[in-house]
Amino acid sequence: MLRGLIVIGLLGILAGVFSGVVFRSLSDLPSIEALEEYNPSEASKVYSAAGDVIAEYYVERRTFVPFYRIPGYVKNAFVAIEDERFYRHHGIDLIGIARALLYDIKARRIVQGGSTITQQLAKLLFLKPERNISRKIKEAALSIQIEKRYTKDEIIGLYLNQAYFGTKAYGIEAASHTYFNKSTEELTLSEAALLAALPRAPSYYSPFKNPEEALKRRNLVLGKMLKLGYITEEEYDKAIKETLPIKVHRRRYKAPYFIEYLRDILEGRYSDSLYTAGLRIYSTLDMHMQEVAEKAVTNGVQKLDKRIDPGVQAALLAVDLETGEVKALVGGTDFWQTQFNRATQALRQPGSAFKPFVYLAALEKGFIPEDTIMDAEVGYPTPDNKDVWSPRNYEKQYNGEVTLRYALAHSLNSATVCLADTIGIGNVVRTAKEVGIRRKVKPYLSSAIGASEATLMDMVYGYATLAQGYRLKPLRQGYRS
Repeated sequence: MLRGLIVIGLLGILAGVFSGVVFRSLSDLPSIEALEEYNPSEASKVYSAAGDVIAEYYVERRTFVPFYRIPGYVKNAFVAIEDERFYRHHGIDLIGIARALLYDIKARRIVQGGSTITQQLAKLLFLKPERNISRKIKEAALSIQIEKRYTKDEIIGLYLNQAYFGTKAYGIEAASHTYFNKSTEELTLSEAALLAALPRAPSYYSPFKNPEEALKRRNLVLGKMLKLGYITEEEYDKAIKETLPIKVHRRRYKAPYFIEYLRDILEGRYSDSLYTAGLRIYSTLDMHMQEVAEKAVTNGVQKLDKRIDPGVQAALLAVDLETGEVKALVGGTDFWQTQFNRATQALRQPGSAFKPFVYLAALEKGFIPEDTIMDAEVGYPTPDNKDVWSPRNYEKQYNGEVTLRYALAHSLNSATVCLADTIGIGNVVRTAKEVGIRRKVKPYLSSAIGASEATLMDMVYGYATLAQGYRLKPLRQGYRS
C-alpha cells in the first residue's frame, strides 16, 4: 500500500515537473505570424547593361524560388528521405518518433532524430540549435501551428529555401547552381536525389569530399522514392546510373575590379542589406567593351614584359561621354592575384597629361589660344625659398615666345610653367578641382606639369569634362531592389 502511494506520489511529482517544463517552454513561444513576412537572407545580383548576371554579393548564397516552381519529383525526393509520412501527419510524426527511438535504443546512441520536415522548418526559422527538452517541445508546438496555417506545398517550399546544402549554398536554388550549374526546375531525378541526400550532413555527404558516401545516400534516396511509388523501375534504373558532380560551380565573377568598385559604393548606401536583401543591381558595364579592355591590357603588358622586367601592371577605364557611365574598367592584370585597383586607387603623377587643365585655367582667365607666353629656361624659387627650380623641355630646347596653342600642342614644360606662374597656380588648382580631380593638387608650380598625384579615374573624368564642357561623374543612383 505504502509503495503504491510512493509510486503514485513520484508520478505526480514527475507529471508536475513535466507540466512546468512544458509551461515554461510554451510561455515564450515565437509567433508563427512572422512567416507571413518571411524574408530569407538572399544574395544580391549585379547585372550588366545588357541584363546578364555578372556577380553576386552575399553572406548566404541564396536565391528564393517559389514552391510552385519546384518540380514535384524534387519535393518527393526530400519527403522520401526526410519525412515519408509528410503528407499524412499534422506536424508531428508519432510513428516516426517511435521508430527513431527504437533505432537509438538498439544503437545505444542517437542515430535518428524523428523530426518531420515541418519540425525542421520550425527549428531553422525560429529556434536556436540547442539539444534539450524545452527546444523539442517548442519545435513540436510550432510545427502544429505551422501545419494549421500553411499547405504542405508551402511548408516544403519554405523548408527547401531555408535548408543548408553545404559548399556555402543556402536554399535549393543556390544548391542547384552550386552543384550542377542549373536552376531547380532543370534538375534531373538523380540530381534531385543527391541534393535531398545533403541536408542531414552536408559535409559528410558532399560528392566533392566523400563521393562514396554521397553515392550511397543518393542511391538510398532513389530506392526510397521507388519503394514509396514516387518513381518507376525504369526511372530508378536510369537515375542510379548517373555520375556525381566532380567540381563546385562557384561564380568567379566577371569584371572583378568593377564589381569591387561597385561594392564599395553600394556598401555605403545599403550597408549589410547589400548581402542579405536580394537586391537587383543594374550596372552600366558593357561586357563586350569590358572583354576588349581586359584583352587590350593583357596584350599590352605581355609586350612590355618582353622588353623589361616582368611584373608590370596597367589599368584602363572607358566611360560614356554623354552620361558619365562606366562602360569598362580594368584595375590590373589579374584580380585574383592582386585586388589593388589601379584605376580607382593608385595615385600616380600624371605628368604632361595634366597640362590641358593649366591651359583651361588660362582660358577661364581671359586668355585666347593665340596669346603668347615665353618658352625659356627660367628659374623659380622652391616652396621653401631655399633653392631655385628650372623646368626643362623634353628635348632640352627652348622656343622663345610661343602661342598657347603651340605650347600645348608640343607639350612644352617651360612654357606651361610660365603660364601657370602668370595666371597664378591657385587658379590651376581650382580648375583641376572643378573638372573632377578629387585628389588635392599641391599649390606648387611643379604641379602644372603633373607633379601632384591623381588616380586614373580622376584623370579620365577630367578629360571627359574637357570634351563635354561640363563635369561628368560615375552614376551612383538608380539601384533597384
